[in-house]
Amino acid sequence: MPTTALSTPSRSSGAVRTILFAWLVAGTLDVTTAVTYYPLTANVTPVQILQGIASGLLGPRAFQGGAATAALGLALHYAIAFAWTLVFFVLAKNFRVLTRRPLIVGPLYGTFVWLVMNLGVLPLSRVTHRPLRLQPSIVGAVILMICIGLPMATIIGRRLRR
Repeated sequence: MPTTALSTPSRSSGAVRTILFAWLVAGTLDVTTAVTYYPLTANVTPVQILQGIASGLLGPRAFQGGAATAALGLALHYAIAFAWTLVFFVLAKNFRVLTRRPLIVGPLYGTFVWLVMNLGVLPLSRVTHRPLRLQPSIVGAVILMICIGLPMATIIGRRLRR
């Protein structure tokens, strides 16, 4: 029986589904970890965490915006996670070595994301700047290794190895 274009998903639609799935898994793992871990270890609420993300655009006034700026922070979080998903997909598509060992590549990518965000993006944003401290930096990097790097390397790597 011949296959038709309707019965066989195109390669690009498979790539789009993979990118969307990796983005939603990684973005959701990361934000869920942030809004559960940090309230247990610091004097912050989940709303304040999300407002803190929005403060990258709005500065300190984000903390006066209630649910609206928390929602903006959540949207920005997912936009940033989408950008990092696209970056990994393009890198892995062009450098197939990145698809071979997700348990190594994922944590390395999470570390790369942490470095770029903390040493590049955040200093250029309107977030209130604080000096980097070792323990919170390690925790933040580990969260990104597990919640961003591993899911992206696993999901995208599996798709590109096929």
